[in-house]
Amino acid sequence: MAKGRPREFDADEALCKALRVFREKGYEGASLLDLTRAMGINRPSLYAAFGNKEALFRKAVDRYVDERGAFLRQALDEPTARGAVERILRGTADALTEPRTPRGCLLVQGALSCTDEAQPIRKELASRRDATELALRRRLERAAAEGDLPKGAAPTDLARYVATVLQGMSVQASGGATRPELRRLADLAMRAWPA
Repeated sequence: MAKGRPREFDADEALCKALRVFREKGYEGASLLDLTRAMGINRPSLYAAFGNKEALFRKAVDRYVDERGAFLRQALDEPTARGAVERILRGTADALTEPRTPRGCLLVQGALSCTDEAQPIRKELASRRDATELALRRRLERAAAEGDLPKGAAPTDLARYVATVLQGMSVQASGGATRPELRRLADLAMRAWPA
């Protein structure tokens, strides 16, 4: 069996560059030309290594979630639910304003302006955001069972509230909000913590 030509680029590095383009422009805003230029490859190489644009985007989202997921898992391991949520909010404020990366969250920004043609992408990103909320809800349910939440505090509602604040912080960051501004929002959100 004849072997094809070996790849002349680092697929992992190319994926990182594609992730940056998707973070900057969203799914539909990122053209194939934008992607191939940033990745330093041609279209046939993109298709051969990653499949189509949708498959490349999904791989980029996997990379993004893997990187961000480690932070979330560590935060959820805090000894108290309040500590976990505070760490998530403050860490998100920092991550959303990291100077070396595009501002905002791919899971939020990537789907804001999707047309009907990109409905599968919108659903995928919503599913990923839902997974974060579910992980937070489970942590809060555990806290309630352990007596770490006040009686009457609803883990489902509290998780939804925190997820909504996180998504709002992403939109604010993409609009230019600074790290100190987002940290003040995180502090304000924590004032709503059930007493």
